[in-house]
Amino acid sequence: MYKIGIIDTMKDKGINLLKSYKDFDCEIVTDLSRENLLLKLPKFDGITLRRGKIDREILSKCDKLKVIARHGVGYDSVDTKCLKEKGITLLVAHNSTSTSPAEHIMFMIMNIYKGVSMFDTMVRSGDFVKAIHLNIEQNFELFDKTVLIAGFGRIGKKLIKKCLGFDMKVLVFDPYVDDTTITSLGGTKVSILEEGLKKADILSLSLPLNAETKNFITLKEMKLMKKSSIIINTARGGVVNEEDLNNALDNNIIAFAGIDVFEKEPPEPTNPLITNKKVVLSPHSATFTKEGLESMAVETAQNIIDFFEKKTENTKIVKL
Repeated sequence: MYKIGIIDTMKDKGINLLKSYKDFDCEIVTDLSRENLLLKLPKFDGITLRRGKIDREILSKCDKLKVIARHGVGYDSVDTKCLKEKGITLLVAHNSTSTSPAEHIMFMIMNIYKGVSMFDTMVRSGDFVKAIHLNIEQNFELFDKTVLIAGFGRIGKKLIKKCLGFDMKVLVFDPYVDDTTITSLGGTKVSILEEGLKKADILSLSLPLNAETKNFITLKEMKLMKKSSIIINTARGGVVNEEDLNNALDNNIIAFAGIDVFEKEPPEPTNPLITNKKVVLSPHSATFTKEGLESMAVETAQNIIDFFEKKTENTKIVKL
């Protein structure tokens, strides 16, 4: 019998799948304080992890722990160096985490480009006819605009189809994906990031957070972009330097941004992006759809089952 910890509850379909497995004794842990994780985690053979930070001190006490299955694909909340030292396997739920984020990126682009909030406010405040006489300077067509997708994994591959559906031009920056794969899906590979930034009307980021991508986009990169350009970050906080982004927006270096992720979550009330009217915000919720959350829960649970049945797909294993 294996003791399985469900760290931060998930949708019932995933929980029930784990509980139905004959060799598992499951416990849901909703208190994500460091003190409680130090107390609880050492008794588990495997855990699913949605939220909660697992550092070296916590892992050093987890001598039974064999596997962590992330409810998602990011794993910057886990000390991966310590996982490698202890031989703990880290799994991700990548099959179920692409459709909803790709749609969320399009939602942010559309919200910015089509004046959704502006027009909604006009109708609700009784200014219906005001739109007829507006000097429209911040409401655009997507037709023939150039989007630069940085990071061409599963989300990027879903996003390119949606952009092409709007007759957009798509550039892709990803050193790890070959030209043939990109061109076969209708995009054009950009080998030098700076060249892509100069052409982009929209920059969409779908990158993991690591040493290579920390501060991937700073004021230096933003200054290469068009003044009318927008940045969408649904990847990880820290990929875009938040102070630089706010500076660029305030000084009309770029026009707008859509931000789903922050360096510190929840963000501090003093974070200037919270009050910047040139930013569309969401609370790290790009995967938050009924279908997305259920699929992630089931895939996360299945990853735990597959691990103990020695059936894990190599693509689910994070190379530490």
